[in-house]
Amino acid sequence: MFASEEYNSRMKNKPSYALTSVDNALLLLQMLRDQGGLRVSEAAEELGIARSTAHRLLSMLVYRDFAIQDDRRTYVPGPALAANQVAGHPNQQLRKALHPHMDALCERVQETVNLMVRVGTQTRFLASVESTQVLHVGDRRGTILPAHLSSGGKALLAELERAQLEQLYRPGEPDRQLPEREWKTLLRELKAARETGYALNRERTEDGVAAVGMCVHDGSGEPVGALSIAAPAARFAPKRIPVLVREMRAAVARAEIDLESLPDL
Repeated sequence: MFASEEYNSRMKNKPSYALTSVDNALLLLQMLRDQGGLRVSEAAEELGIARSTAHRLLSMLVYRDFAIQDDRRTYVPGPALAANQVAGHPNQQLRKALHPHMDALCERVQETVNLMVRVGTQTRFLASVESTQVLHVGDRRGTILPAHLSSGGKALLAELERAQLEQLYRPGEPDRQLPEREWKTLLRELKAARETGYALNRERTEDGVAAVGMCVHDGSGEPVGALSIAAPAARFAPKRIPVLVREMRAAVARAEIDLESLPDL
């Protein structure tokens, strides 16, 4: 049997308990991938669903970074569709090891706590523990943000040598370089992060949201991820930052003790 025939024989049978909404969302992902752009009316017609339903499905894809809207209100592939794979056994171990500490930290500070890793110039959110306050930052699992803007991303970038940073942000191709002004800002922020042990994001990636991030190291001292506390900007007063930093530093210290027993990270 040829490989293509084997693939077709395995994949053509629809599951007995198919979920139509999930199937429609996956079809929209395929359409975005293959067509490059999609309007609500086109999605509704293609799937045979109401425009309101198509709009809700596309809105969820935007929320999870699988789609974005351009200036013409057309949905186009988002960063999650172009992202390199970040899955793997070490990251599963990392999530499992850190989740209890994230839960405890969220309970103490009453704000949303996130776990992220750096992949090149991006940060990927692996896990979130949401605050129970009425006004809070929501679940950011799966979100992709520029590392030089996010708090956890900057905490991780601060672990790099200058040559490594230049390789990421000052390569030979001018169109891939961080603009000079942003590059200088990044260097200042990373210097501050090295001195203080944490990094800040004041509405740089999302209006109304601020965060403080701190690097997490494994048993050999290598950075394996970062934790962040994200809060509505209205609750992120300067006088509160030392309190958040103190709680996060304690949580990271306890987490790193647990990570010492995980040599595969």
